Amino acid sequence: MTTQAAGLPAVDPALSWSEAELPERERTKHVHRLHPYLGKFVPQLAEAFLRRYARPGQLVWDPFAGSGTTLVEANALGLRAAGCDLSAFNCLLAEVKTAPYEPHALVADVAWLSAPGAQPPPAIASPYLSRWFAPAALAELQAFRARIAGTAYPGLWRVVLSRAARSARLARHDDLDFPREPVRGEYFCHKHRRVCRPVGEANKFLRRYVRDAACRVREFGESRSDAAVTVLEGDSREVDPPGPVDLVFTSPPYPGLIDYHEQHAYAFELLGLERRDPDEIGRGVRGYCEDVAAVLRRARRALRRDGRVVVVVNDSRGLYDGILAAAGLRLEERILREVNRRTGRRAGAYYEEILVARP
Repeated sequence: MTTQAAGLPAVDPALSWSEAELPERERTKHVHRLHPYLGKFVPQLAEAFLRRYARPGQLVWDPFAGSGTTLVEANALGLRAAGCDLSAFNCLLAEVKTAPYEPHALVADVAWLSAPGAQPPPAIASPYLSRWFAPAALAELQAFRARIAGTAYPGLWRVVLSRAARSARLARHDDLDFPREPVRGEYFCHKHRRVCRPVGEANKFLRRYVRDAACRVREFGESRSDAAVTVLEGDSREVDPPGPVDLVFTSPPYPGLIDYHEQHAYAFELLGLERRDPDEIGRGVRGYCEDVAAVLRRARRALRRDGRVVVVVNDSRGLYDGILAAAGLRLEERILREVNRRTGRRAGAYYEEILVARP
C-alpha cells in the first residue's frame, strides 16, 4: 500500500471511503455509468463539497467538466451548474447525463432501436474503423447509427453507440483503455483468466446498453432538479462562465497521465466529431502550470467575493502551490484523502488532495 507523503496533512477518514462503505454500484449510480471515462472522481466527493460550500440556486462552475460529474451532482442538489470542456465527446456526454427525458418518448425510442429492421448497406468506413472492428460488428454499429435519426433523444443513443463501439473493438478484454494494436486471433485474457477470442459483433452490446441507458436516465430523473445546466464546448483558458460564480469545483487533468482525446478515439470516428488534441491541457508537463493557472485565473475573475475554488488533484509533482499563486488564489485548506478502491490491473492505493482556495 502506498504510504502517506511527507509534509501532507493527515488523511481525512470521512472522505476516504472503503469498498464496504462505498461500493462500486454507489460510485457509478444512475448516469455516472452511462459511458466509461478515465480520470473521473467519485460523485460522493463532489456532493460532499457542493453541500459544504454552495446553496440551492447558486452557480457552480467546472472549467474541466470532463464526463460531467460535477454538473450532475450540482443539479441533483438544486444548484445551477455550468461546465466547459475542450473535447466534443465530453460535452456530448455531460449534456446527455444532465438532460431531462420524457418517459413515454424514452420508451418509444427503446422500442424503435430494439425492433428488427432492414439493415442498410454499410457506409464507407475510415481506415481507423476498418482496422479496429470486424466487418460484421462495424456494419451493426453503422446500422444503429442510421436508426438514431428516428429517435427523440439522438444524443443519448450516440453515447450508447460509442459505449457499444468501445466493447466491440478488436481489443483485448483486459486492455480496453488504450489498446495499442487490434487483436485478430486467440489470446490469453488476464481479465477472464482463460483463452478469449476477438469480438465479432456489436448488436449484443447495443441491445444491453440501450436498456441500461434508459434505466439510468430514468433513475437520475427521480432526483434531477429544474436548475439550469450549461455545457460549453471550448478552451477554458478562453471561455467565461455564464454569470457570477459562487463555487468553482473541478479536477484538472494530470500532466502526461491520460490522453483524453485518444481514450475515446472510436467515438470521434463513429460520430464524426472534431478532435482538438494539440489544445489539450496535460498532454505533457511542459506548459502545464501556466495553462492550469490561466484557467483558474479566468475562473477567479468570475468568482463572487465570498466564493471558493475547490480543486481535486493528485499533486505528486508538487505543482499546485505555484499554480494557485499564479492564478491569484490563496490556499485556505489542504485536505488529503486515500483512494483505495481501484480494482483489476490498476489495483492499489494512492492519495488525492482537495485544495480549497480563495481570492
